[in-house]
Amino acid sequence: MQLKKMPRRKRLSAGRAPLILFLCQMISALDVPLDPKLLEDLVQPPTITQQSPKDYIIDPRENIVIQCEAKGKPPPSFSWTRNGTHFDIDKDPLVTMKPGSGTLTINIMSEGKAETYEGVYQCTARNERGAAISNNIVVRPSRSPLWTKEKLEPIILRNGQSLILPCRPPLGLPPPIIFWMDNSFQRLPQSERVSQGLNGDLYFSNVLPEDTREDYICYARFNHTQTIQQKQPISVKVISVDELNDTVAANLNDTEFYSAKSNRERPPTFLTPEGNASHKEELRGNVLSLECIAEGLPTPIIYWIKEDGTLPINRTFYRNFKKTLQIIQVSEADSGNYQCIAKNPLGAIHHTISVTVKAAPYWIMAPQNLVLSPGEDGRLTCGANGSPKPRISWLLNGVPVEIAPDDPSRKIDGDTIIFSNVQERSSAVYQCNASNEYGYLLANAFVNVLAEPPRILTSANTLYQVIADRPALLDCAFFGSPLPTIEWFKGAKGSALREDIYVLHENGTLEIPVAQKDSTGTYTCVARNKLGMAKNEVHLEIKDATRIIKQPEYAVMQRGGTVSFECKVKHDHTLIPTITWLKDNGELPNDGRFTVDKDHLVVADVRDDDGGTYTCVANTTLDNVSASAVLSVVDVPNPPFDLELTDQLDKSVQLSWTPGSDNNSPITKFIIEYEDAMHEAGLWHLQTEVSGMQTTAQLKLSPYVNYSFRVMAVNSLGRSLPSEASEQYLTKAAEPDTNPTAVEGLGSEPDNLVITWKPLNGFESNGPGLQYKVSWRQKDGDDEWTSVVVANVSKYIVSGTPTFVPYLIKVQALNDVGFAPEPAVVMGHSGEDLPMVAPGNVHVNVVNSTLAEVHWDPVPLKSIRGHLQGYRIYYWKAQSSSKRNRRHLEKKILTFQGSKTHGMLPGLEPFSHYTLNVRVVNGKGEGPASPDRVFNTPEGVPSAPSSLKIVNPTLDSLTLEWDPPSRPNGILTEYTLKYQPINSTHELGPLVDLKIPANKTRWTLKNLNFSTRYKFYFYAQTAAGSGSQITEEAVTAVDEGKTAMASRQVDIATQGWFIGLMCAVALLILILLIVCFIRRNKGGKYPVKEKEDAHADPEIQPMKEDDGTFGEYSDAEDHKPLKKGSRTPSDRTVKKEDSDDSLVDYGEGVNGQFNEDGSFIGQYSGKKEKEPAEGNESSEAPSPVNAMNSFV
Repeated sequence: MQLKKMPRRKRLSAGRAPLILFLCQMISALDVPLDPKLLEDLVQPPTITQQSPKDYIIDPRENIVIQCEAKGKPPPSFSWTRNGTHFDIDKDPLVTMKPGSGTLTINIMSEGKAETYEGVYQCTARNERGAAISNNIVVRPSRSPLWTKEKLEPIILRNGQSLILPCRPPLGLPPPIIFWMDNSFQRLPQSERVSQGLNGDLYFSNVLPEDTREDYICYARFNHTQTIQQKQPISVKVISVDELNDTVAANLNDTEFYSAKSNRERPPTFLTPEGNASHKEELRGNVLSLECIAEGLPTPIIYWIKEDGTLPINRTFYRNFKKTLQIIQVSEADSGNYQCIAKNPLGAIHHTISVTVKAAPYWIMAPQNLVLSPGEDGRLTCGANGSPKPRISWLLNGVPVEIAPDDPSRKIDGDTIIFSNVQERSSAVYQCNASNEYGYLLANAFVNVLAEPPRILTSANTLYQVIADRPALLDCAFFGSPLPTIEWFKGAKGSALREDIYVLHENGTLEIPVAQKDSTGTYTCVARNKLGMAKNEVHLEIKDATRIIKQPEYAVMQRGGTVSFECKVKHDHTLIPTITWLKDNGELPNDGRFTVDKDHLVVADVRDDDGGTYTCVANTTLDNVSASAVLSVVDVPNPPFDLELTDQLDKSVQLSWTPGSDNNSPITKFIIEYEDAMHEAGLWHLQTEVSGMQTTAQLKLSPYVNYSFRVMAVNSLGRSLPSEASEQYLTKAAEPDTNPTAVEGLGSEPDNLVITWKPLNGFESNGPGLQYKVSWRQKDGDDEWTSVVVANVSKYIVSGTPTFVPYLIKVQALNDVGFAPEPAVVMGHSGEDLPMVAPGNVHVNVVNSTLAEVHWDPVPLKSIRGHLQGYRIYYWKAQSSSKRNRRHLEKKILTFQGSKTHGMLPGLEPFSHYTLNVRVVNGKGEGPASPDRVFNTPEGVPSAPSSLKIVNPTLDSLTLEWDPPSRPNGILTEYTLKYQPINSTHELGPLVDLKIPANKTRWTLKNLNFSTRYKFYFYAQTAAGSGSQITEEAVTAVDEGKTAMASRQVDIATQGWFIGLMCAVALLILILLIVCFIRRNKGGKYPVKEKEDAHADPEIQPMKEDDGTFGEYSDAEDHKPLKKGSRTPSDRTVKKEDSDDSLVDYGEGVNGQFNEDGSFIGQYSGKKEKEPAEGNESSEAPSPVNAMNSFV
């Protein structure tokens, strides 16, 4: 919960909160801070707030400052003792006390010495309620003495001997820090062989010639005085045995020359500590440091164990190359036997250190201050522990309680003082002292007996603002002695708030567990005790919670893309939210790729390190909400690395690798490729693929290949770049594993055999010197195999072979190591020659005028002299039966595959003279032709006349001119002309049939009606039947009298009244036609239809395509007469300019049709004519629109 207070309405300060809690609990261990504004008249015994440390080491070059600060009401006065007696500061001009404080300043910089003021000091703070005392402060000046002058002789010793260089710094206060350096102030290098002990000495497990130097210097740094003292340099010279001679040895005494040990290898012995066992004592809470340093050759290694347990994991550290074991925060449980073991290849020794952990006194529960009302009870408890167990003693106002004035309300029981029925005179400061041989603890705790009426410390009219559905805490910080009771009221006349709805805390706070809108209002806190009453009003406002209504969502984005997170917030209208975006709970990177607007965070050019958790945080002064989404940056994997070849055998090797990062998309597989640096350098080939869970692969190898491998990783986004190539691995040569493929034997000439094959590549050769052994023999003979060895070719020609004889062939690979396995035998043939014999018994069966069937006998197989491809028929049209003149045409060819002995000749022209012959075909070519066979095709129906034109129209006649059919397909016997008139209502008149001699190309029709449109159907005939028809339409000449009348009608039609009249008539007719259409859909018939049904004309019946008769007037594509439908001329036989004279000239439109009663209800169409229906019923229902068109 967060509370908001309006400006200028302050809450109780943090410093007052402990006071309130303290005053709400009569027996309390809390300190009582003074607030002069609120508690001006509240008395309090002294409390020590600051003092110098017990062991106070001072810098003798600076003034001595001994601190002692205390608080109390009234302010306390201060006094000091020194070495157990009163220290009269007024008599020492160098000593001053800070005003309002007990802190002493001893001015030794002007005169005096620090040693003069060494001693044990104690401060006392006193007022009318009691006296508090400080610890015994032992003041000692720091010391940094110089090394005593000494003459250090050079040390000469053999290579491999051990050595200890002593430091032995002067005693200082506090002890100095030791380190070894040379004359250049460079630290001397240390190792497992050379190291510094805890006592400051420098230990050599064994010396080497490089240890020779003249400036081994031990330094002591005294931190307190910031000084460094230096020991005299020590000279060390390490020599080998060969350098020694009798003269040198005679001049050296035992001290200067370490001759007890040789430079031979030896097992370890301890340099420190000595013996097999030692004892170590440490105080609780300190750092336990155990040390073992051994000498030996080779240099020993140190190990540590605890005999009766394990070393604490989180508190154990090894220093100085494991020669020092440290355990921090040591406790009694760390007591026991610790063993260090020194080991080298020649042996091992051990040393046992018995550790005892003692404890200076430490608090279990220090005594706490008591604030009591008159007549109340309480107790002070001093709980301390240590090893050995500390002794507890009590003091009253700095005086042992045994000699203090009696108080009937006080009873001492060991570490506890029990108070009963206290009075104001019982106020005092008690001191608890817990001590043993390792130290002491001193604590002040006062008993303050007060009688105070209630007072409320929370500011009046404090405004609290709380988010709905969250707890609301209304403060009522109070003070009183005895402890006041607290009640809360809501509103001006409300009753006390009950605890079944509200929570009343001991410190006076009212808690509303779930604040609602109706919790808004004014609340009154009332505090009462027997000395009085106090009250205070506070105000509560409830605000709507801030919510994120559109949260950012998990996103997966490929590297380089742009991702957007959305965060929409809804909040209380009186609160102003701030939106903050975080990445992994930290600030967004300071990068221009990150842009934030009102509701969105956009990350452009996404990088790998952009992946993580993005959090939208909406903050108001009362609450905050957040929502997070994870961005996973994905990409193709990084290439694998660290390729290694192991288990290298002649035909296999194991490849292992380390996968690169999968870039947040799991690797599904690895692709392994190889390069053959010997045969195809620079070309990589697929070796194999393995699962993405594998990092090794057993690879099969071929002989005589210089392999390099590389690996690529594949995930859902693609494959990685290739890894670096592995090391090269050259396999041993071996005989070829395979033989050439695609072996064939085909002759290019009649007397040879060409053997070809697909050669092995360098990878398949398995070794140097690749060659091919080519072998052949006749299949049906008893000859032995003939062989030849060739190289660098893929073809071999065998000459002098019989024509087209089967051969057995094999091609075997070999190299310098040996032969490939026995090859497979394939069959081939020597070269082919042209066939020698033509097909016989060729005869033709004419099926119809356009199709004939040809039969022949097969030729003998031996005469083919090759692979039979089939038979080929040549045929051509030699003469025209109609004109009887020979004219050679282009020959046509039909080939029939395989051994067929018959075939069909389609697409022949009727009434034609054809010649054909047949030839056999092999791989070489064609054989001789068979004798020509002649056949004739019968007559067929002719094509349509080439053209039809109507010329010289008169009032009662029309002249027709035409060209004969372009393909008569026989002898024309006659022409047939049919025609019929079309009246003004588009009805068809009677059909007239006229036969015209075949030798005519012009014909005149007379006795026709003037100004009448006619449609003509014209076709030719042969003995085979009627041919396709051609149609045309024409109109006889117009009478001049009629023309004049039409002119007058045009004049009338231009008058406005006539136009209006016609529009009205058209509207009436449209209505009438709609009614008729409705009736017709109900099954009614028109009278015209009934009349036609009663007087059917046999001349206008439908005809079949092959009987040459005509049906009704039709628009079908076969140019039959129309069946009361569209009268469009055929666009297949009449040119556009020949059909201009049509109903279009008379105002007709497009897409017309005839109704079943013979009336024309559509517009005239220029489309091809349709096939008429068999009956008289129309195939399409008429519409009102079509009916209107027919009327107009």
